[in-house]
Amino acid sequence: MPEAIHVPAADGHALRGFAWRHAGPPARARPVVIVNSATSVACRYYERFGNALHEQGCDVLTYDYRGIGGSRHGPLRRLSAGWLDWGVHDFEGVLRYAAANFPGQPIYVVGHSIGGFVIGLAPSAYLVERIFTMGAQFAYWRDYARHARARMFVRWHVAMPLIARALGYVPAKRLGWMEDTPKGVALDWARMGPRFEASLRGADPTLASRFGQVRAPILALGVEDDPFGTVPAIDRLLGYYTRSERHHLRLAPAAISEAGIGHFAFFHQRFRASLWPLAMDWLLRQRLPAPLPGPLTHYPAQDGILAQEPGRPHPGTCLSPRDRNSP
Repeated sequence: MPEAIHVPAADGHALRGFAWRHAGPPARARPVVIVNSATSVACRYYERFGNALHEQGCDVLTYDYRGIGGSRHGPLRRLSAGWLDWGVHDFEGVLRYAAANFPGQPIYVVGHSIGGFVIGLAPSAYLVERIFTMGAQFAYWRDYARHARARMFVRWHVAMPLIARALGYVPAKRLGWMEDTPKGVALDWARMGPRFEASLRGADPTLASRFGQVRAPILALGVEDDPFGTVPAIDRLLGYYTRSERHHLRLAPAAISEAGIGHFAFFHQRFRASLWPLAMDWLLRQRLPAPLPGPLTHYPAQDGILAQEPGRPHPGTCLSPRDRNSP
């Protein structure tokens, strides 16, 4: 069972989470894996996945961003927090915690949805040595799946900011959406454009260059029935991580004999045998599945090149599901 932990964010804000630690002194060959949650999803959602990582020999850290789950302290109306805070301060604090409490161990990250974006915002992101993401993007509405775009635009870019401004936060639990959400996060989401650095409140235009410090190889998984994690959405984010070797793997639910997976179900226990090995093999061995379960696009690292216009990666190499590929 994991132990409850208290982690100071980089600006001192108190965060809460959980740690899975192996007994005995730290082993330099044993990775510590940080799980970055999706927007307003409590870290307990990833507990079974954390258990599985621990069983595979990893130490594991999960945590709640400020204002979410265990890191919510007092009324959300009083909290000024946006996506920048979750990356620049919260993920940064967890990175520092991992480096201090698991000295010498390689640091890997699993990023779900916005959790793959906040990695690049942290000043210490250069410490990360391997990354797996699921449906990772930053919610630019034109990248949503075409069949769901109008409905999603109304919910996330019209209704949500109106509620946030009226109440001072979004009571998302009562609406059946997710965890209650800080006003700043809701407004960041609502105003997001094709370039995050031109859209987020208080973002320095040079912030995009911080993504260039990340050298960790990335496996970005997208599933075909995820209305957030479309090909344009995932590629837009990958376009910022130009100094990383990036692999974008697409998976249709039918490839694993499932009717649907969507944006959230990857982390459900029922996919332990069919989907979780994709993440485990990448994190533990930096190995892609063979044969591939869907199309893969490979984007090589580009030293000295920052984010492409507008969020598009350098043209990659596309491989078919029949190709056997290992980095």
